[in-house]
Amino acid sequence: MKIIGIEEHFLSPDVRASWAVAAGADQDASASLHLGEMQDRLEELSNERLERMDESGIDVQVLSLTSPGLHNLAPAEGIALARRTNDLIAATIARHPDRFDGFATIPTTAPKEAVRELERSVRDLGLKGVMLFGRTMEKNLDHPDFWPIFEMASHLHIPLFIHPQTPPRAVREAYYSGFDPQVDLAFATFGLGWHYDCGIQFLRLALAGVFDRFPDLQIILGHWGEVVLFYAERLKAFSRVTKLQRSVVDTMRENLYVTPSGMFSQSNYQHALGVVGIDRILFSTDYPYQYRPGGGPRNFIEQLPVSHDDKEKIAHANWERLTRGIRR
Repeated sequence: MKIIGIEEHFLSPDVRASWAVAAGADQDASASLHLGEMQDRLEELSNERLERMDESGIDVQVLSLTSPGLHNLAPAEGIALARRTNDLIAATIARHPDRFDGFATIPTTAPKEAVRELERSVRDLGLKGVMLFGRTMEKNLDHPDFWPIFEMASHLHIPLFIHPQTPPRAVREAYYSGFDPQVDLAFATFGLGWHYDCGIQFLRLALAGVFDRFPDLQIILGHWGEVVLFYAERLKAFSRVTKLQRSVVDTMRENLYVTPSGMFSQSNYQHALGVVGIDRILFSTDYPYQYRPGGGPRNFIEQLPVSHDDKEKIAHANWERLTRGIRR
């Protein structure tokens, strides 16, 4: 069975260097999560990565720059890095066209250029969507500056993957501090903070009316829906106070895809199945962060208590259907 992992990360040395310069602004606290062996695996885009894919049973990785992308860099720097990063993804795909695909990286601090780079990446480079990281500095993803990005994505029929980013400093200090530095960092990132921050960004899009304006826009959330799926029953209550054309939960069922991001949990899968349905579940391993030897990704799919046809939907067919209609 062909398996496509759609949240599989990399990091280029020039982006890492730009992050180091920008770190003085304390826009993101997760730089230490990309060091040592993790840094080596993020930057390696050839034989070693392919060997780990083979060991895991992954046929295709959809490559994406890791968090926080270019969202906290100065506009001019972000524009140049986006172009180089997307060219790198395209060159990697060209070397191994049967093993790699890619999400574009865009310079959201320069929204007009972000739209141009999005279009270039899809039409000229053949990338399959865009990876976003929630906020851009102090602006949430629903800010009017970013609506042209949604318009272009809807026009091109490409999905937008909203990936976690570390909560703002004030939020970290209020909610995710008070322990030792390692615990504080974990609490604000992979322990919990990333996932609430990302889920909130999706809900802000819905509450701002983005999906009323662009009803065909498709969003992907990792980690089984970044918390919001587990509050579906409560989210129905928004219908009492909003004037949206559809309820938030209906929007989730029509505009949202979810993927495990290496969290191979049967209970999380069953909940996602109940909220969004089998046709809106994609597959991902969150490489290299969740990589563990032993063939876990393939084993998880093979052990799902569903039909072979449904396993194929999760493994590759849903992603292929989602990206089949891209307008080049």
